[in-house]
Amino acid sequence: MENINWSNLPFGYLKTDFNLRCYYRDGKWGEIEVSTSEEIPIHMAATALHYGQESFEGLKAFMGKDGKIRVFRAEENAKRMQGSARGILMAEPPIELFKKMTFEVIRLNKRFVPPYGTGASLYIRPLLIGTGKSVGVKAADEFLLVFFVTPVGPYFKEGFSPVSMLVTREYDRAAPLGTGKYKVGGNYAASLSVMKKAHDEGYANVLFLDAKEKKYIDECGPANFFAIKNNTYCTPKSESILPSITNKSLMVISADMGLKVEERKIEFSELSTFEEVGACGTAAVISPIGKISDIDNKKDYLFQAPGKISTKLYERLMAIQYGDEADKFGWIDIVE
Repeated sequence: MENINWSNLPFGYLKTDFNLRCYYRDGKWGEIEVSTSEEIPIHMAATALHYGQESFEGLKAFMGKDGKIRVFRAEENAKRMQGSARGILMAEPPIELFKKMTFEVIRLNKRFVPPYGTGASLYIRPLLIGTGKSVGVKAADEFLLVFFVTPVGPYFKEGFSPVSMLVTREYDRAAPLGTGKYKVGGNYAASLSVMKKAHDEGYANVLFLDAKEKKYIDECGPANFFAIKNNTYCTPKSESILPSITNKSLMVISADMGLKVEERKIEFSELSTFEEVGACGTAAVISPIGKISDIDNKKDYLFQAPGKISTKLYERLMAIQYGDEADKFGWIDIVE
């Protein structure tokens, strides 16, 4: 514990003291269990292993200057996990159960909440898996909800500094009417190959185009895409995009700052008209994009990064999360 360099944490796994578990059996959720084990006992025929019945979330807790621990928009994460559960026929964790486990796992691992001013935070990972056994393709009748935490630094090693993205039409992240809007592991598995290609070629990640026409901007690697032009915050609207809680928050903050907000289809051909572009999400917060390389057409798009508006949005969001600015939107829960 004393060897943690809080200011230089990667976005990775670091063992903490406790995790929480809750089973869904016989049509109801059981009691919350506290565990020190990093292992999950699971039947070899569990639907999570064979048919991808699993969903996860990611949210963060922040240590404020006042010594209080703040959690950002836990209820929104709970609702999104419920949506994912409905999408692939899993038991929906009640919002109160989700929030109770969130606050309790933070309390149990309080010593791992990074100090104020280090730029790090405590990442909370809820995981919902089908543990019921089945050899035929069908939904499980038993599920396990796990909450564990780990202190993290920025998702992209560059932090709030320009990153570069690759675009190629050779890969799809998710089908238009598939599971793209749910936070399930299969979407991420589908992106691993092209993400490795991007990393090998020196890019931070991949900007995906829509799978149907390869005409519209979709996801931005593991985050949502946004752009700024003419004092307008623009972000793609698509049934295959995961609805980012950070992106939703940035839209509200943008409107509060006097920007026009547009959630709409964005053609890739519009890219050259943007003044600023970025990736946003719980893990990334905001990562300003300085370059997007269309490797199929051998063309680079360059942007102001970090731009003035992206910087203001980033600073405002972080101020709310750390308690440096009043939470006028009702997004923060204090962990007592």
